[in-house]
Amino acid sequence: MTVLKTSMRNFFAHKGRMALSAVAVLLSVAFVCGTLVFTDTMNTTFDKLFAATSSDVTVSDKDASDSGQTTSGNGKPPVIPASVLDEVRRAEGVKSAEGTVFSTSVTVVDADKDSLSPTSGGPTIVGSWNSNDARTMEITSGAAPEGNDQIMVDGDTADKHDLKLGDEISVISAVGTHTAKISGIADFTVTNPGAAVFYMDTATAQRTLVGESGVYTNVNVTAAPGVSDDQLKKNVVAELGAGYKVLTAEETAEANQESLGDFMGVMKYAMLGFAGIAFLVGIFLIINTFSMLVAQRTREIGLMRAIGSSRKQVNRSVLVEALLLGVLGSVLGVGAGVGLAVGLMELMGQMGMELSTDDLTVAWTTPVVGLVLGVVVTVLAAYLPARRAGKISPMAALRDAGTPADAKAGWIRAVAGLVLTGAGGFALYLAGTADKAADGSLWLGLGVVLSLIGFVVVGPVLASGMVRVLGAILLRAFGPVGRMAERNALRNPRRTGATGAALMIGLALVACLSVVGSSMVASATEELDKAVGTDFIVQDDMGALITPQAVEAVKAAPGIDRVTEYKWTEADFTTPDGETAKDTAITAADPTYATDLRVETVAGNLADAYRPDSMSVHEDFAKDHGVRIGSKIEVAFTDGTTGSLTVRAITSSEGVIDAGAMYTSIDTLASYVPADKMPLDQLLFASAQDGQKDAAYKALKDALGEFPQYEVRDQTDYKEALKDQIGQLLNMIYGLLALAIIVAILGVVNTLALSVVERTREIGLMRAIGLSRRQLRRMIRMESVVIALFGALLGLGLGIGWGATAQQLLALEGLRVLDIPWPTITGVFIGSAFVGLFAALVPAFRAGRMNVLNAIATD
Repeated sequence: MTVLKTSMRNFFAHKGRMALSAVAVLLSVAFVCGTLVFTDTMNTTFDKLFAATSSDVTVSDKDASDSGQTTSGNGKPPVIPASVLDEVRRAEGVKSAEGTVFSTSVTVVDADKDSLSPTSGGPTIVGSWNSNDARTMEITSGAAPEGNDQIMVDGDTADKHDLKLGDEISVISAVGTHTAKISGIADFTVTNPGAAVFYMDTATAQRTLVGESGVYTNVNVTAAPGVSDDQLKKNVVAELGAGYKVLTAEETAEANQESLGDFMGVMKYAMLGFAGIAFLVGIFLIINTFSMLVAQRTREIGLMRAIGSSRKQVNRSVLVEALLLGVLGSVLGVGAGVGLAVGLMELMGQMGMELSTDDLTVAWTTPVVGLVLGVVVTVLAAYLPARRAGKISPMAALRDAGTPADAKAGWIRAVAGLVLTGAGGFALYLAGTADKAADGSLWLGLGVVLSLIGFVVVGPVLASGMVRVLGAILLRAFGPVGRMAERNALRNPRRTGATGAALMIGLALVACLSVVGSSMVASATEELDKAVGTDFIVQDDMGALITPQAVEAVKAAPGIDRVTEYKWTEADFTTPDGETAKDTAITAADPTYATDLRVETVAGNLADAYRPDSMSVHEDFAKDHGVRIGSKIEVAFTDGTTGSLTVRAITSSEGVIDAGAMYTSIDTLASYVPADKMPLDQLLFASAQDGQKDAAYKALKDALGEFPQYEVRDQTDYKEALKDQIGQLLNMIYGLLALAIIVAILGVVNTLALSVVERTREIGLMRAIGLSRRQLRRMIRMESVVIALFGALLGLGLGIGWGATAQQLLALEGLRVLDIPWPTITGVFIGSAFVGLFAALVPAFRAGRMNVLNAIATD
């Protein structure tokens, strides 16, 4: 009981000093709990959506995906004949059945040809209005579509684009462009998943999306009372046979959840990873806090030992304080995490996915995980300071506050740090010299971990030298105040090293990712300059296929010399060694593609691969299957027949563009795949007539004015788009890493605040002999800047090393250019100085307000 009382008294006596450490725990726990609550809420929301939108049993084509995405390679959804509807209705246990048509491979534009598709990346769905949709949509204005000239739109899309009844919109599909007027607006009665949804009557949907009547994409079946979904499925299968895909509502919902789960899983674990980094940084803050508190209470702990407290009691007293800190920070963090989840839901709403707080899901495991994680991390972080407190002898009560440096521990730390750093450097060397990226990535991971730990351990040793160098460069100009700031930073290298290490972790990751991102852009740019021989590239940034109408518009544009079509499909390859490679990608293009993309060829001539019944393979495939020039490969095309193709060229497996691609001509593909099954183009390459490049560029954009989903880019545009895509990804990662950097800034603030308290008498004496308040504040700010720059130098140096090693692995995949973004690195380094200034504001202000006499009298 005495230990608990002592711990409680010390905790509340130093509550101000504990506050920043509590904030670090709070932020880390909040990020973990917020992530869990947000993802659980998303799952709950979509569970309700899928349950509401799924019929008891759904019948579709055998090639349709389980999740309902019905787009095929030809841009049309797989369909089933209308006769299936009659057969289903005859099955036992069927209450009702309804045929529907829908497609996600569409673009919808308004009268000004502006796209109405979601900007958040959600799908655009056009389908027939049916009773199943009527369960989840309520017509709030106008009426359901009837006839060829009517279409209905969901309310969220109407509000976002200011659409109203009577407005004209157009649906662009593989079949063509269909224009209609808005007859009604329907609101979701469940959560809008971020989609833009449009409805036609069934006959119009068939003509617009499929190009023929008498077919459906789905048949929605409702069970009669007392008939289970599983029994209904058995009855329907018995009636139809095995040629169709038949799923119950539960199976459809599971398939949809699985499709969503891939995205949710990546997002969830990525965010938890960044929370883990914040926890790691927070550990340094907690260690520093308790180390300084123990040092300040050396005399107090010595007195406790002198009057009979055992080492274990002192140790437990500090750990109980840590337990209180962990519990307080974790409890607040759990509450903040729920608030963070609500904020993320609001953010998703701004992006077009309306998530209702009615579905807010806080599983019992979430607060448990947050509390356990926060408390365990805090107590473990406080263990070393607690152990150090237990070693304080009763004689320490006769000394001034503070513990002397442990020279032996310093040597052990230096040796251990150098060994770990050397081992990490060697692992990074092995990663950079690996022959295979998979092998090298394992060494890279090991090297990152060992070098990071090594730098953390050896940090105090490095602090002694690096702070002197930084002081000589930056602080000597400030005279005696600068020299005092340098000596204060050198006074306790262990503390300076731990504080700098907290900032080092976040900045090391920033530098590493910056090097990797910049190298990717530079490598891709070099590859584009070297390999691409066409003037323009036409594509849909969302990955949609290019409709035949758009292809014709490109070919008809004035000033265009040639247009190369580029298709992609899958096939089963049976090679001379007797093995069959299932579902292998094969690219079909016009012969001019050999000129448009200068692919490195290791054997044969790539142009010959476009001859009738010919193809190319990449080098790795050829080695694995004993394929040579002249070898015959049996190719069973998806949706087509089997042909025997002769290998005319073997290309390099490396490269940024089309790495590992295998080519044949569109004419060869067309000889084995029926016209109605031919895949649409993934890309178009266009080259201008001599001297007409600028005019052709404008003409292409004008020609595709009716198709706003497609982008026309020259090589400069393409490079800029690539740079923007990588930049957006990095900015998102930097934003998540900001949490770790914020915790590191709190660590600097805490270190300075506690060091000011530790040096209270010293500050009073300096003020007494003439140091002004302004000089005192400047001294503390300079100390903070040096500590921040020390952490920045360690982090940026370490991150550049990691990034350069990672680039060596990427070079095995064709990204051969190492580009270190010195402007970014310099900007981060300079920004770290401002971080130091910011962190010192409050501690410096408090130090300047100290009463001189009271400070001198402090024990």
